[in-house]
Amino acid sequence: MLQDLAEPQLWQHTSGLVEPDDLDAFWARTLAESRAHDAPPRVERVAGPLTTLEVHDVTFPGFAGDPVRAWYRRPAGVAGDLPVVVQYVGYGGGRGDVTENLLWASAGYAHLLVDSRGQGSGWSRGDTPDPWGTGPQHPGVMTRGVEDPETYYYRRLLTDAVRAVDAARALPGVDPERLAVVGGSQGGAMAIAAGALGTGVGAVVADVPFLCDIARAIEITDGDPFAEVVRYLRVHRGAADRVLRTLSYVDGVGLARRGTAPARFSVALMDTIVPPSTVVAAHHAWQGPKELRVWRYNGHEGGGPDNDHEALAFVADALGG
Repeated sequence: MLQDLAEPQLWQHTSGLVEPDDLDAFWARTLAESRAHDAPPRVERVAGPLTTLEVHDVTFPGFAGDPVRAWYRRPAGVAGDLPVVVQYVGYGGGRGDVTENLLWASAGYAHLLVDSRGQGSGWSRGDTPDPWGTGPQHPGVMTRGVEDPETYYYRRLLTDAVRAVDAARALPGVDPERLAVVGGSQGGAMAIAAGALGTGVGAVVADVPFLCDIARAIEITDGDPFAEVVRYLRVHRGAADRVLRTLSYVDGVGLARRGTAPARFSVALMDTIVPPSTVVAAHHAWQGPKELRVWRYNGHEGGGPDNDHEALAFVADALGG
């Protein structure tokens, strides 16, 4: 069934998010501190069964210089610099195997698929640890360090997303002036953050993005990962104000208010994991050229291959072919 607000109220929904006064300073400081650990990405060719693509194992400095892993793929036998697509993955997943996620490289792009620190055991494999101890948490990463924005997991992961853009622009065989960020669910949240806070992003694709309008989401869905916060607060009964303050620093609505690149959002109206109104709120908040693709009869899987076709066309248009 359709979830969340009825139409046309859904399309008019905007977030009531109140940003912390130091949001811009928080992210400027976080990124500056992490960029102080700058180093060129380490790129190592990987032998394997793929004959039409070149595959490289990449390590780049993320939050606080922590090593973050990624796959870098590009069409085999192409000598010139290519536009690059940086892709982020959904909750619980990692960069997976070298034979997975071949769409963007097969379409002719340089493609950096970024691992998610401390994840990668839910539905695809990961190779990047999260070395920061952050106190008690509910199973999953949604509440890791959630009572303080300085220690919160998503401060680190969203920083990794921005630093992946920096790394992608420094890869061999990449045109650094033609770069897109893409992702679905958690990956969509990371794309919003990278598009808003990163340098040189020319297109953003955020499919059914998680982590938007969070205070609303945790009250209207019982699906994980948002429900992890509710279960945490059932035990830590006096922590609500601290938790909601922390979440406001990583909320995709607040970050979208700083986004100016061409952006494509998609929303699924039967999504029980990411409430549709939270995606609409992030779309409304985005300051640059934007579009919203609606998948009326889909859940969190969104538009699947039909959405892929449209995202390919959107990125090609935004990056100039």
